Amino acid sequence: MVKQFYFDTYALIEISKGNPKYEPYKEGIKIMLNMLNMLEFSYFLVKEGKGDEVKEIFDKFSKFNVDYDQEILIKSAEMKFKSLKERISFIDCIGYNIAKKNNVKFLTGDEKFRHKENVEFVK
Repeated sequence: MVKQFYFDTYALIEISKGNPKYEPYKEGIKIMLNMLNMLEFSYFLVKEGKGDEVKEIFDKFSKFNVDYDQEILIKSAEMKFKSLKERISFIDCIGYNIAKKNNVKFLTGDEKFRHKENVEFVK
């Protein structure tokens, strides 16, 4: 059975940097993400002087896009409010809630998610 993960932007960045701890997530994995993660990842690429790669990355990863609905947005607003001290972004809240709704692990190394349920924490 193929493992499936929701890739947080953190995971995308670490994979692009060649972090060896993310090697197991590069092949044989079914990926989920949303266009907001691609927006954040594109910003990272531009910031790193790799803006010429953005279109290619969008073309490659857009097939893994998972849309979200009103329920996800409401749960994300509630999560954001409950975690004001942690300062979790709306994009992370949306991704985390998409992962939970689809019964897949949220793959990240973001410390804000270290002890949350349904997280595959890799740092």
